[in-house]
Amino acid sequence: MTDDSATAARRPGEQALTALGLGAPALDPADASPHSFPGGGRWRTEIPSCEGPEALAVVLKESSRLDVPIHRISQGSGVWMLTDAEITEMVEATGERDIELCLFTGPRGTWDIGGSTRTDSRGAGLRARGHDAVAGCVEDAVRATELGVKCLLVADEGVLWTLHRARTQGILPADTTLKVSALIGPVNPASYAVYEHLGADSVNVPSDLTLDHLTEIRRASGAPMDMYIEAPDDLGGYVRMYEVAELIRRGAPLYLKFGLSKAPGIYPYGHHLRELTLATAKERVRRGRLALDLLARHGADGDMAPLGSRLPGQLRRFETSS
Repeated sequence: MTDDSATAARRPGEQALTALGLGAPALDPADASPHSFPGGGRWRTEIPSCEGPEALAVVLKESSRLDVPIHRISQGSGVWMLTDAEITEMVEATGERDIELCLFTGPRGTWDIGGSTRTDSRGAGLRARGHDAVAGCVEDAVRATELGVKCLLVADEGVLWTLHRARTQGILPADTTLKVSALIGPVNPASYAVYEHLGADSVNVPSDLTLDHLTEIRRASGAPMDMYIEAPDDLGGYVRMYEVAELIRRGAPLYLKFGLSKAPGIYPYGHHLRELTLATAKERVRRGRLALDLLARHGADGDMAPLGSRLPGQLRRFETSS
């Protein structure tokens, strides 16, 4: 969405409020992000928490029925929770539709034996504890990419840097993309830029950042941003559908993530959670349709990146030489 089209788009309730003398101040062009995706477009879409081939099939069927365009599908339980056959089935199904598949890597602190994540301070969080946890993430990354996965989700700065180095040295394919989880998402422009330099190709920021925060980040980094338009309850449960146009204007290039509030957690997924997982997968696509309908009604649905596009463009990195 260019600055001109963003200014021209109708804002929620604008005509009625203006008639009542309650119109909002004009948008400030200086607030708009100057960045876009390579190949054109200011926003892409993502359906998260797609935990296996069965959930993926539900998402693909529902997205076709509701005409919801999808650029990326991500999974949260982890590579190690899927068999080779399941990963291969997901790679083939997304590949047929030119959708990027993103799988989570390795052990995380919240599932480890350490107690600090269960304290009031939530110390260490999702990060990989010790050498063996980092090794598990690398093992997952190598296995997943050998099976055709092109996007890896990480929740640790050291793992991110290690996988970026592996990518530059040919241990992982050069076109592998690395996505930073919302569970460690940065909340200021300095930390966002650090993730870019560590190798992130897209960075999931917390959904409670203000519009001004997004503008601040965009003055420091052009790395693609991911944001839950509706966040799961364990990430705050925020619903920001009416802000989608302004989120794009401020945060582009932006992945619109269609999560689901008021739904139980499903990580790590297993067959005992099957019915819940399939039902929530279907509803996430419907939530996406609702958000896209809002954009269309406000005349702000232009500048979607072409379907099938996945690369982040030229980003800044720290030197990887020793």
